[in-house]
Amino acid sequence: MDSPETTLDPRFSSPDVEPTTWSAASDVLDGAQLSWISTVRGDGRPHVTPLVAVWLDGFAYFSTGPEEQKAINLETNSSVALTTGCNRWDDGLDVVVEGSAERVTDPPLLERLAALWAEKWDGRWQFEPRDGMFHHVGGPANVFRIVPTKVLAFGRPDFTQTRHVFR
Repeated sequence: MDSPETTLDPRFSSPDVEPTTWSAASDVLDGAQLSWISTVRGDGRPHVTPLVAVWLDGFAYFSTGPEEQKAINLETNSSVALTTGCNRWDDGLDVVVEGSAERVTDPPLLERLAALWAEKWDGRWQFEPRDGMFHHVGGPANVFRIVPTKVLAFGRPDFTQTRHVFR
């Protein structure tokens, strides 16, 4: 993935601060134990739910059962926002990935992703890649990659609002 164009929005940032680097935003995405995904229902209403995701080679990946609301939403609208960070006012870095979700079925990539999930959560998330999906005790799950168009990073205690745009 190409490096993004990075800009600081001075309207929402403290004076004399630097933009959050792409590396720092990527580190938050890579280390996140929990994220929130926002999708759009067919009638336009939003749907937001927590999930576990992995960050690999500039893309966020998540899985969902084919009958879950987010999977149903993605059938008609691939636009998503993935959010992670912290809920403290005085410190932290919140990151929002905006983009489109596309289904992943490539067996070698699914094998790699299953290993990442298992490693990241000390074996608590076990997926068996088979038939272009993940399989686990809860049933089958489709795997999606978020192709980012924009990533926002909101830093504290010196407030920064950084935009990373991918062309």
